Amino acid sequence: MNTNTRKKCLVEFQLAEQPLRPGEVAIVGAGPGDPGLLTLRALMLIQQADAVVYDRLVSPQIMELVNPGAERIHVGKASGCHYVPQEETNELLVQLATRQRRVVRLKGGDPYIFGRGGEEAEFLVENDIDFQVVPGITSAAGCASYCGIPLTHRDYSQSVTFVTGHRKGDQSLELNWQTLAAPGQTRVFYMGLHNAPTIVKELTAHGVSAKCPVALVERGTTPLQHMTVTTLDDLVETIDREDFQPPTLIIVGEVVQLAEKLARPAQAGWNSALAGPAAAHAGRRPA
Repeated sequence: MNTNTRKKCLVEFQLAEQPLRPGEVAIVGAGPGDPGLLTLRALMLIQQADAVVYDRLVSPQIMELVNPGAERIHVGKASGCHYVPQEETNELLVQLATRQRRVVRLKGGDPYIFGRGGEEAEFLVENDIDFQVVPGITSAAGCASYCGIPLTHRDYSQSVTFVTGHRKGDQSLELNWQTLAAPGQTRVFYMGLHNAPTIVKELTAHGVSAKCPVALVERGTTPLQHMTVTTLDDLVETIDREDFQPPTLIIVGEVVQLAEKLARPAQAGWNSALAGPAAAHAGRRPA
């Protein structure tokens, strides 16, 4: 058996194995939406599951790949409107596992990056439930790439910071703004639409130029992707004018200007306020 044949057999064995046992929970990242960005391990698990507990951010195209016989339980969350409280979701996972179901907790992006996967894993440990975690392509990485924005670049950005733009309950958005305002970095705000005025106020107050490029990406990597490049001082107006809705990422940094050069010309949802008045309405999302 030559080397290539051995490698092929190894991959086929790994994909054919049964990693999800009755009574076990797999916390799985589904990626940002495009089913082509689903990992092989994630695909294998959702096709084996007896029960799939999924969020609003998991795309319909990915749900079509789930085992047809699996029970599907939607616990999707929208900002300020939780269909199922997190505490009930935690209890549900334990109940399903206790009934010896093979459970997949399916989350958009990566479960350990603003996905509450850590909270759920803690609860499973506290209740002696076996679990595994399958990472997913983060929403930040996937959406930025699809929009022609390299999150790091030697000439523009030597670091990238993922930031929550939304706090638990009614807590104010208290972040280390001085650190976030430091030059040479890209800031990616998750769930930041509601607090966009605060983001603008604090970043500019701590030294970021009001003309700093900003990208807004709604439903990135999906057929409904809606993307606009604007500036920090026009951010709030752009959100209102183009009616951006969750889930939308806010990417702030000089590297955003490369979208003009690197985004595919026919990219769905592309619109750039930096390109001049002719582009002002070019990126309306599909009706």
